Amino acid sequence: MSSIELLNATEIRELAARAGIRPTKQLGQNFVLDGGTVRKIVRQADVLPGDRVVEVGPGLGSLTLGLLEAGADVVAVEIDPVLGRLLPTTVLAHVPGLSLVPAVSDDDPVVLRDADGRDRLTIVLRDALEVRALPGPPPVALVANLPYNVSVPVLLTFLERFDSLERVLVMVQAEVADRLAAPPGSRTYGVPSAKAAWYASARRTATVGRTVFWPAPNVDSALVRFDRREPPVATASRAEVFAVVDSAFAQRRKMLRSALAGLAGSPEAAVAAIEAAGIDPQARGEVVDIAAFARIAAALAAQPGRVVS
Repeated sequence: MSSIELLNATEIRELAARAGIRPTKQLGQNFVLDGGTVRKIVRQADVLPGDRVVEVGPGLGSLTLGLLEAGADVVAVEIDPVLGRLLPTTVLAHVPGLSLVPAVSDDDPVVLRDADGRDRLTIVLRDALEVRALPGPPPVALVANLPYNVSVPVLLTFLERFDSLERVLVMVQAEVADRLAAPPGSRTYGVPSAKAAWYASARRTATVGRTVFWPAPNVDSALVRFDRREPPVATASRAEVFAVVDSAFAQRRKMLRSALAGLAGSPEAAVAAIEAAGIDPQARGEVVDIAAFARIAAALAAQPGRVVS
């Protein structure tokens, strides 16, 4: 694809000033100033021409332009109406050959279409956590600079609701990246690690310094790559497995036989289910992988009169 002039630091600040935008901690807004970082994100996400990519929190459009430069068709989900209305103007100024599709109603998404009739950018003004369907073909990738305050809920929600997502590349707080990519037995392994592993394999791919953002956050960020895989083979549902995960980590460093007693109904029922799953009841949640959690959930659900919810 042809190169697009990405946003630079001066233009980002000018756009924000003209729109009266001040980045807010409440929305976790930290705008990427550096075009090199944008292109690194797109490369590590393996974005190909024609891919339908969902972006959560496009902000002023830095990453949006990078995705369009790679030839992707972008569905941008933006909670901030001021930013959402500014984005089409910015993209039209940077990407030649696009035109605004007239909306039939105020509730319709904003669409920018190219001369070949492809919807290159679709803007959905919604809270990402409330989105249950997206316009157009199903997305194959999620690529986003996720707001720090909702990064894990947004990630897990989209993996759950959009099974068309084959891969995900997100920029999150470095500490969150470590937790998401942590393997069983590591110091940072916990609920986010186990739940993300239900959907995909995860790996941290790069650290991103705080100086590439405006305003600069107090912590470094990191890129995490997820590749979709089949969930563990088990008779238990995802909800049942996640209930076991939540209980196992409700009190860290607690043995499974104690941590799962409340969920199972008694310590004895917990021990029976854990042993049936081939796990030591004295083990802690920190060493149990998602497949083992699935076996425990299945064993609990199979107990007479027991329903896990």
